[in-house]
Amino acid sequence: MYTVPDLRSYGGADAFLRDCASRTVLDLLTNKWVCLVLGALRPGTMRFGELRRRLDGITQKMLTQTLRDLERAGLVHRAVYPSVPPRVEYSLTPLGENVGGLTDAIRTWAEDHIDDIRTAQVAYDAKAGEELRPV
Repeated sequence: MYTVPDLRSYGGADAFLRDCASRTVLDLLTNKWVCLVLGALRPGTMRFGELRRRLDGITQKMLTQTLRDLERAGLVHRAVYPSVPPRVEYSLTPLGENVGGLTDAIRTWAEDHIDDIRTAQVAYDAKAGEELRPV
């Protein structure tokens, strides 16, 4: 059996290893709201209210936390303009633009294949509901 070597000592990352720091990036990117916020910001800069209206179902608290997480990770830029009330705009950084293509592709794939997934789920549930038959 072949075992992949630990590449971290050579400057690489291996997310299959429990202590690999790249898992924190995977944790961030696999969040539904992160994917949707990145996709919503791909066309351009948006204010908080615009984002909240675009992301149907997100709470103010979740949007705030998601934007903070993305800003901390260097994927979103937050610009505050001195006005009354303060105007805040969000946009993707170059790193955010880069990963935004990936998360947008995942969203598009999900939209394109939802019928296939639902059909598979119905078939699985029907099969799981049958009694076990001896072989």
